[in-house]
Amino acid sequence: MTSSPAPGTPGWLALRNDQAALALLLDEGPLTRNRIGELTGLSKPTAAQIVARLEEAGLIRTAGELSAGRGPNAVTYDVRLDHTLGVAIDVDETVLRATVVDARGTRHPVATVALDASHPRSAEGDVRRAIDAACTAAAVDPAAIVEIVIGVQAATDPTADRLNFTDTLDGWPMQNARGELEAGLGIAVTLENDVNLAAIAERAEGAGTEAAGFALLWLGEGLGLSIDLDGAILHGATGGAGEIGYLPAPRTAMAIDPDAEDLQELVGGSAVARVASTALGITLDYTHALDALAAAPEQERILPALAQRIAFALTPVIAVLDPALVILGGPTGVAGGAPLADAVSAALRASSSWNPTVHTTGAPADAVLLGARHVLVSRLRARILPD
Repeated sequence: MTSSPAPGTPGWLALRNDQAALALLLDEGPLTRNRIGELTGLSKPTAAQIVARLEEAGLIRTAGELSAGRGPNAVTYDVRLDHTLGVAIDVDETVLRATVVDARGTRHPVATVALDASHPRSAEGDVRRAIDAACTAAAVDPAAIVEIVIGVQAATDPTADRLNFTDTLDGWPMQNARGELEAGLGIAVTLENDVNLAAIAERAEGAGTEAAGFALLWLGEGLGLSIDLDGAILHGATGGAGEIGYLPAPRTAMAIDPDAEDLQELVGGSAVARVASTALGITLDYTHALDALAAAPEQERILPALAQRIAFALTPVIAVLDPALVILGGPTGVAGGAPLADAVSAALRASSSWNPTVHTTGAPADAVLLGARHVLVSRLRARILPD
């Protein structure tokens, strides 16, 4: 399976048949030899040869038996998923979330590891803990892990192997983080911005599935943006595309918050807490502000001021990109739901000449992990089904 025979030769045809059978097994699950032949359009003898080759190569295994009515039961075969596994990891400011991933995209438990601020951290230490926790939760051997995808709150520059625009990765090197992780762990490592991974989740399973392109505005303690252009994420020359929290607050926002120096201070977690506290006449932290934003009638009192701030933050993005769809994600987007999207849309129309469709996130929980899972499924399938 590792050789590359010349096109048109018997070896090349056998390789293509083997790959077609593996792809079917990944997509359909356990199949009999006869069913593999039927679905590939190949003869029974050819299907039997495929199964023999794949079984000898250790790529498939006997999965069980299927009643064939009269006569002996038919043996079913499945891909050996347990030898080629990955782990998706979301590195938050206070916790690590991780889950095992296989080439079929099987759902495994999500393990959560708290980060203790009183103990020194390192990139390898954090990632090893996440891998071990995920493997324990899924009852798999860590030795089977061949690749990991890590979502970080940072701009990632894969060419220079550098992390930028971050203050949440204590103990991690800003230079050569991926190289150090790969050397220490002995597996392939991908570092990706967490909001970009969330956008991949929106494209695969969320509000962006049918869109030609969209801008995902991540509203949480921090602020971030991801730009999807027909299914491709715009990273920029150094991975810094979307770091809008560092943009200066527009002069038009001074009337509502003269102290906000940048967009982070205008619509980040602390700003949401201030808006909710003022609207409700009580002091709230960000967590309790989200609870209020998700509840009626408190939501109605918070939305006008919050939507206006978000509209101010979105205006420069829309002016440059002119997206047909804006998705509001992150904890604030989830808490505000469809009413927040409607309020932001109205605020944009009132304060600018742009009128994109605005939706809140449609991705399931743990959008960052979900995006990392989708990346890993594609990578693991490519290992099993090489070109």
